[in-house]
Amino acid sequence: MPTTPYPLLQTVNNPADLRRLPRTELKALATELRSFVIDSVAQTGGHLSSNLGTVELTIALHRVFNTPHDRLVWDVGHQTYPHKILTGRRDRMSTLRQLGGLSGFPQRAESEYDTFGTAHSSTSISAALGMALAARSKGEDRHAVAIIGDGAMTAGMAFEALNNAGVEDCKLLVVLNDNDMSISPPVGALNRYLAQLMSGQFYAKAKNVGKNVLKNAPPLLELAKRLEQQAKGMVVPATLFEKFGFNYIGPIDGHDLDSLIPTLENIKSLPGPQFLHVVTKKGQGYKQAEADPIAYHGPGKFDPSVGLVKPATPPKPTFTQVFGDWLCDMAAQDQRLVGITPAMREGSGMVEFHRRFPERYYDVGIAEQHAVTFAAGLACEGLKPVVAIYSTFLQRGYDQMIHDVALQNLPVVFALDRAGLVGADGATHAGAYDIPFIRCIPNMALACPADERECRQLLSTAFAQNQPVAVRYPRGAGAGIAPLQSLDPLPFGKGEIRRQCSHTATDNGPRIAILAFGTLLYPALQAAQALDATVVNMRWAKPLDIELLLQVAAEHDLLVTLEEGAVAGGAGSAVLEALAAAKVQRPVLQLGLPDVFIEHGDPAKLLALQGLDAQGIEQAVRMHFQLPHHP
Repeated sequence: MPTTPYPLLQTVNNPADLRRLPRTELKALATELRSFVIDSVAQTGGHLSSNLGTVELTIALHRVFNTPHDRLVWDVGHQTYPHKILTGRRDRMSTLRQLGGLSGFPQRAESEYDTFGTAHSSTSISAALGMALAARSKGEDRHAVAIIGDGAMTAGMAFEALNNAGVEDCKLLVVLNDNDMSISPPVGALNRYLAQLMSGQFYAKAKNVGKNVLKNAPPLLELAKRLEQQAKGMVVPATLFEKFGFNYIGPIDGHDLDSLIPTLENIKSLPGPQFLHVVTKKGQGYKQAEADPIAYHGPGKFDPSVGLVKPATPPKPTFTQVFGDWLCDMAAQDQRLVGITPAMREGSGMVEFHRRFPERYYDVGIAEQHAVTFAAGLACEGLKPVVAIYSTFLQRGYDQMIHDVALQNLPVVFALDRAGLVGADGATHAGAYDIPFIRCIPNMALACPADERECRQLLSTAFAQNQPVAVRYPRGAGAGIAPLQSLDPLPFGKGEIRRQCSHTATDNGPRIAILAFGTLLYPALQAAQALDATVVNMRWAKPLDIELLLQVAAEHDLLVTLEEGAVAGGAGSAVLEALAAAKVQRPVLQLGLPDVFIEHGDPAKLLALQGLDAQGIEQAVRMHFQLPHHP
């Protein structure tokens, strides 16, 4: 944990302590809190830019509102480190995003101050409205505050909630933390509208000039005052939110405690839903993060005095980089290809594609539902859309994938990054469910590459199909199998045998076959050495290679399915269904992710805890089939 002394911050163990501090000490507290965030993230890694931007806002909210009685609901969640530090978790920040440690996001089980768990965007207004109306229904006098920002106002769900809230009489405050940034640079007409007055200076100057001109003509000055509210709508986003039924205040400087605190105190006494527009800066107070908030969005460990440095030895290419290279190469070959991302240009590896093919690149903002149906519309007109999206975020566009893409059998490629466990980001970001939720949809196909080379080849296979196909691949690097330069595809719906069992059933126990889906092929190969088992690289969760499956089932006594995804309804279930349909009876052990949410931690350790490393696979097979353990 940071060793620099923080004399004022160390006296604040909860928001009640904060509320007892003299107002004159709050700026010094903000300085210490910002330094503590920098020092803490430098030692653990995590989200930085967004948290530096919410220091003063967090202090002001806990100062003015009686938390936890009053509810603070944070959107997205990666802007809540100052909130965690001020709510009794300062001494545990050294465990952030580590196994058994603090979550990187709000989590109800972690603290009573975390009123709503989150990590996906645009949920705060809906949740806070529910809390505000629950308080009204129960006759409780409490406020509910939604803090939304980081591009989350571009999502339709936020506006659905505004539409609902504007007709309710309740103590709801929506704080728009306007930092003109999501994770990637902001996009869309709404962002341009909100950004008209990022600092509020244009409106303030226009109003002051008018008053100075008219001060010697009282009747005209009075007329100007009456018209001011209408004119205000021409230059600030007030009109938009007031049409939803909110009382709009702002924009105000989100780093000015002398402005924030009195404004929030005044808002507390106002009836009905309120909307406060605050302007903050990502990376505020740390020059490197201010200059490059994207690079400092989620850095690993670093030296605060130096900042981020490139490693001396380049790391292995990640699956994300393999996808980005494939996307550019395929776009150069096929003019029909267009790339779509819901505000994840950097995370999904599309920076180079954006640079080289700007007219074929679409960032639709944090709007996963729209991204999928938008792709369907492009496909209707003969283009070949590639939707680069995290597995966990595709869940938000599930209805659109079924009704707008699959039902019409449109050739959309879904590049599913972060499939399986994701490590430090935990359960909210884990791609555990894509195999079950995709394989049950008619017309959909789903490929599971085992390594970087297969990832590129199967993306080419997916692109060549005249139907919707998803390709799932994990976060980070794989086995290190270098991709080929060509864009040659692999056969659609076909797997391969990678290792053959060397004995017959009468020689030395039963013949075992491990059917691996995805990157767990490599620990399966290690386990198979000890078990003398056959290993099948299935490659496709849908369609299954039925011919290969039945051949393997006929030649082996015991089958094991292996996937880094939910066992319930997953690829192993598909194998059982196929065997049942063929009236083939074989003992089958399904290995994968259990029916629980798996929290944050080191990815390799998390896999080992689920028994999905080589040793765990071997042990599970021996125990399930009661095989002897060899020394």
